[in-house]
Amino acid sequence: MILPVCNRSLTLRNVLWAMFACDGFILLMMFRTRQWCRRHHIPVVNRVMRLMETALFAIELANDAELGHGVYFMHTVGTVIGGDSKLGDGCILLGSITLGQATQQGYPQVGARTVIGAGARLLGKIEIGADCAIGANAVVVDHVPEAKVALGVPARVVGDNPNRLPVRP
Repeated sequence: MILPVCNRSLTLRNVLWAMFACDGFILLMMFRTRQWCRRHHIPVVNRVMRLMETALFAIELANDAELGHGVYFMHTVGTVIGGDSKLGDGCILLGSITLGQATQQGYPQVGARTVIGAGARLLGKIEIGADCAIGANAVVVDHVPEAKVALGVPARVVGDNPNRLPVRP
């Protein structure tokens, strides 16, 4: 899923690029390995890999977070995905993003193919629909319907998303 987002074809060179040079891919593989270790009750490996993720990529991914297939981290530094936050398939996160609680009420659920701008904060038990775009530095505290654009502090829906990502099989 990373190759199409970066406008790269499925060639050996590009696959090797994703595996060894793309921080988002490496991070996602580490997270998936960590989740597998957690499901199979291997706590030491889970803990060590979580510390490695934080040290290498400056990102905090909670143990209970759920990341869909093809989630792509453009930049990992400063990103926090807390608690039981859920990201749908094909989401793109641009960097320094927070998905977290607001006054102990729960964590956000983000629909598929949503693009979240740099510095955005999604707080509380909110739902972001599929194919949405969240603007840079937006603070989202309310639900956002499907295929909409949300901007501002606090974020409000300003219209339809004209740049919907194509659905990939």
